[in-house]
Amino acid sequence: MIRDDIAAAQIAAMKARDKGTVDATRLIQAAIKNRDIELRTASTQPDDDLMVTEVLSKMIKQRRESIAMYEQGNRPELAANEAAEVAVIERFLPAQMSEEEARAAIDAIATELGAASVKDMGRVMAAVKDRHAGKMDMAKASGLVKARLAG
Repeated sequence: MIRDDIAAAQIAAMKARDKGTVDATRLIQAAIKNRDIELRTASTQPDDDLMVTEVLSKMIKQRRESIAMYEQGNRPELAANEAAEVAVIERFLPAQMSEEEARAAIDAIATELGAASVKDMGRVMAAVKDRHAGKMDMAKASGLVKARLAG
């Protein structure tokens, strides 16, 4: 489980006195705990690794936005801190599909669902998210689905 990997990495970082990794893993664990609290009242509980992957992806997206803002504000030291956190967070994400693999998966799903136009994009994206969440960047997948259905 990804949670166990994060806890083990935090312990190893503490022993190695790696302050950056310790701080990043604490942030990760806090975000996961917040998500656990949010899901207490949910009627259905998602798979644990899938939920953790969603949290990690969201954290990376937030940090990339911060990096862009810090670079625009001429604050390279803050951008470097955020980039270091992104590097730590990315260690815990499962391997992402290559663009060719993503195209093949989207083609298979679109063919299976009989999707022929952009009107079917919602159904295709729902199937892609169900089957490949965590392994595929959904923002990129959206563009690939739109290109597949438009052309």
